[in-house]
Amino acid sequence: MLRICLWLLNVFFAGVAVAGEDFWLLVDTEALKIEVKKGEKTVDTIDNIAIGRGGAGYKAHRGDDITPYGDYRIGWVGQRSNFRRFFGLTYPNTQDARTALIKGIITKQTYERIVEANESHGIPPQNTPLGGQIGIHGLGAADEKIHRSMNWTHGCIAMTNTQIDHLSRYVEPGMVVKIK
Repeated sequence: MLRICLWLLNVFFAGVAVAGEDFWLLVDTEALKIEVKKGEKTVDTIDNIAIGRGGAGYKAHRGDDITPYGDYRIGWVGQRSNFRRFFGLTYPNTQDARTALIKGIITKQTYERIVEANESHGIPPQNTPLGGQIGIHGLGAADEKIHRSMNWTHGCIAMTNTQIDHLSRYVEPGMVVKIK
């Protein structure tokens, strides 16, 4: 009887991913999809995401509506959000700060605060000239027709409420997110 119960549990949970199993996210801003990865293996794909109205690339300043390229982590998980769920990214990262310092966008002190936060696996300052509050979120009460027809965010990655609920079973703070 015990063997049958264990077999049923294995069948029931086969393929069910849970956070904490070394998953990471690859955000493809050209194909408009997120791949949930375990190592190099894709274990799930979420299609038809939306990105910033300004496209994807180097985010030069707050309000440019660009989704930043780079390697980030999930810095915080907001279960209660106007966008249903919000998975905040550790933007800006050290590379973003280095580029901004060289271009004269941020001060040396701001650069050092961003680097220190990233090195300690904390959340970098969200109120710099580079902007902040970049994350992955659902629609909340927004119109799904608009979501399906255009990139509409201010730099975030958006998906439907059903998709964000599905993604949430993989996501936990500290998880790597690569945006390309």
